Amino acid sequence: MLISRSEIMSKFKLLILLSLIVIVPIGFLTKFYTGPAQDWVNDSLGGLFYEIFWCLGFAFLFSKVNPVKIAIWVFAATCMLEFLQLFHWPILDIIRSQFIGRTILGNSFNWMDFPYYIAGSVIGFFWLMAIRKLSIVN
Repeated sequence: MLISRSEIMSKFKLLILLSLIVIVPIGFLTKFYTGPAQDWVNDSLGGLFYEIFWCLGFAFLFSKVNPVKIAIWVFAATCMLEFLQLFHWPILDIIRSQFIGRTILGNSFNWMDFPYYIAGSVIGFFWLMAIRKLSIVN
C-alpha cells in the first residue's frame, strides 16, 4: 500500500509536534533545575536541548529542507547568537532582561557552549532523520 506525499508530510509534522511537546519542557527544566551539577545543567546542558528544539522547529516550518542543512543552519545561527553575547547594546540588554529573551539570546559568552551546540545539532539531525523514516513506514 502506497502512502501519498501529503500523508507522509502530515505524519512528519505530527511527529515533530510530539517531539516538541517532549523537548520544550525538558529544555525549560534545565533552566530551573536545582541539584547536583546545577550550574552545568542550567548553563551548558540546556544548549543541547536548545539546538534540538530549533532543528525540530525549523523542520516543522520548512519540512522539505534536508535535515543536514537545517542542523548546519541552526548551529551557525546559534554560534552567531553566542557571539552576540559579547555585546551589550541597549536593545539587546532590554531583550535579555526578560526570561524568554535571555533564554533565546543568552547573556554571557562562553566558549564551552559550542560543544553542546554541536552535540545538539547532531542529535537534532538524527532525530529528524528518524522522524523522516517513521513518516514513510506504513
